Amino acid sequence: MSHGVKKIGIIGAGQMGGGITQVAATAGIDAVVFDNSAEQLKKCEALHQKLLARAVEKERMTQADMDATLKRMTYANSLDALSGVDWVVEAIVEDLGVKGELFKKLAAMLTNDNVVLSSNTSSISITALAATAGAAAHRVVGMHFFNPVPIMKLVEVIKGIQTSDAVVDRTIALAEAMGKTPLKANDRAGFVSNRVLMPMINEAFYAWMEGVAEPEAIDGVMKLGCNHPMGPLRLADFIGLDTCEHIMNVLYHELGNDKYAPCPLLKQLVSAGRLGDKTKHGVYDYSQG
Repeated sequence: MSHGVKKIGIIGAGQMGGGITQVAATAGIDAVVFDNSAEQLKKCEALHQKLLARAVEKERMTQADMDATLKRMTYANSLDALSGVDWVVEAIVEDLGVKGELFKKLAAMLTNDNVVLSSNTSSISITALAATAGAAAHRVVGMHFFNPVPIMKLVEVIKGIQTSDAVVDRTIALAEAMGKTPLKANDRAGFVSNRVLMPMINEAFYAWMEGVAEPEAIDGVMKLGCNHPMGPLRLADFIGLDTCEHIMNVLYHELGNDKYAPCPLLKQLVSAGRLGDKTKHGVYDYSQG
């Protein structure tokens, strides 16, 4: 099935939104990225130029391809810039209330039945999100990319109760056109990736808290013994400890099982403001580089 997308709108110019914009434009699709913050848009544009220039330097892309890719990307701080898009990927804060308000707005603005409203959420129910879009609920789908988007191959495709089969098929076709490997998951808390990954990260915090081993040893065992490219505690720092705690809370509340409660030590580090890479201190101290 063809995805039928000539122009895609990405909402949120952060790490994920910026990465999705770059991947779409590299695949030959016109991409307009919207963000409320002019400063964030500037950062996003500078990062695109830097990453694409590096790809040319490493001969993974020609200069002509880089120029064409940059031309396909537009940076907008008005939602109206999305009025002519065939597809939307929402990549904003992980908050159902905030996302819901946005989807309500998008459904009213993009009334063409062929325009798909997708969310890059990693844990929020697609069914609950689709419900906020009213009559457009059948056009809402989960399209969960992984960080860093230009490198990671996976896209989790999540069907809400209301999502039409045709929309799921088109999402798969679009992900493939963007050079990704789409895998389908049903709309359950955490989908597949976080349902399996986050409890493992949480268990690593318990192992540390209970004195089983120090973080370096826990990460070393998982890297050398289980062939993980990054240990779970190092990965938690990379993701953000606040994000890990948030996703554990989503699993805990949605699935109603104590085994998903965030580890007290994880919660403590978040309370202390030690959130990982973004604050230069989490499990590990990055202040010295």
